[in-house]
Amino acid sequence: MKKIAPVLIVLLFVIVIVFIFLSLGKTQHMVVIKEGNLKQLPLKIELHKYQDSYCGMIIDELGYASQVVARDGKTWFFHDHGDFVLWLENKGFKDEAKIWVMSRDSHKWIDAKEAYYSRNEITPMGFGFGAYEKEKEGLVTYAQMRLFTLRGETMQDPKIRKILTDN
Repeated sequence: MKKIAPVLIVLLFVIVIVFIFLSLGKTQHMVVIKEGNLKQLPLKIELHKYQDSYCGMIIDELGYASQVVARDGKTWFFHDHGDFVLWLENKGFKDEAKIWVMSRDSHKWIDAKEAYYSRNEITPMGFGFGAYEKEKEGLVTYAQMRLFTLRGETMQDPKIRKILTDN
């Protein structure tokens, strides 16, 4: 028994190491940032493979997705427009970043700064902003949406949610 115990311990140790390496090989690697987008165009987001750069949640629908592209070609991804506003606020490149949002009316990527936003939609993080290509009554501009987000005047606030949903 004394001669078999060390062999069993080494064998068990080797099995554990092999199991760990096999498990690591099967883990899914999420995309949080992509580099090389020097043309600053919107990139294709594969659902369930991209992760929100602000909150870390997996992007599982494109209806409220957005992308922020820096001049150096780095692209970050978000599943709620409020997330990109908060994330971008303290970045040195916030004024020159190209921002793309998925349009709710045309279902294509549009320039976030030229889009119009609803305030009372059910969005992944509860901010409530849906982006629209065409202007219509009740929608706000990018500057207004950004300000509402930074002030916390979104559907996340129960008082604001009550005001926006009672109309």
